Amino acid sequence: MKQNTKKPLSYSFFYWGPVLCKIKIPPADLKKFAKLCTKKESFVNEKLAGVIKHEHYISSQKFYDAIDPHLISFRHCYNQWYGESLTKKIKIDTTWVNFMVAGEFNPPHIHSNCDFSSVLFVKVPEQLKEENKNFLGEGMGPGAISFMYGEERPHSLYSKVFFPEEGDLYIFPAALTHFVSPFLSKGERISISANFKLE
Repeated sequence: MKQNTKKPLSYSFFYWGPVLCKIKIPPADLKKFAKLCTKKESFVNEKLAGVIKHEHYISSQKFYDAIDPHLISFRHCYNQWYGESLTKKIKIDTTWVNFMVAGEFNPPHIHSNCDFSSVLFVKVPEQLKEENKNFLGEGMGPGAISFMYGEERPHSLYSKVFFPEEGDLYIFPAALTHFVSPFLSKGERISISANFKLE
């Protein structure tokens, strides 16, 4: 069969749905975030959807000081996605740390009373990495984070699934449904979540 070498007509395609931004935090900066992770602060469990024993408030101001240099990347991502600049001030509303172990999970949920949410993975145990690598099932694997928008339909993307690595920071609209799958392996996965308001 003769290959078609004709040039395609010019065309346009359109991004659809909410922005989902992933930023890789350098190891040196990740150490600053790791120092914020403690079980000494008060529990936040009663206000969260997660089935996680240790979820604790941490200093929003210290978190903001650490993340502020990286918000320029989010602003650039926002501009690329929506075709307009994010000119409003980004203010941290609430910040907490999740110490997740075997059998714990976050069911599908959204965040309320804020504009954007984020999760930064500070520590991922080696045992969990192996468990996910050896996963033979379909769909999301152990410890995966999933984002869903709309309904599953032919020729449409309605979900994104990631196995988090240390230093992965996800920023997304607070009303974007997301959840974290449980895992079986030993070890403690540490992540920091924060809600943002635009002013």
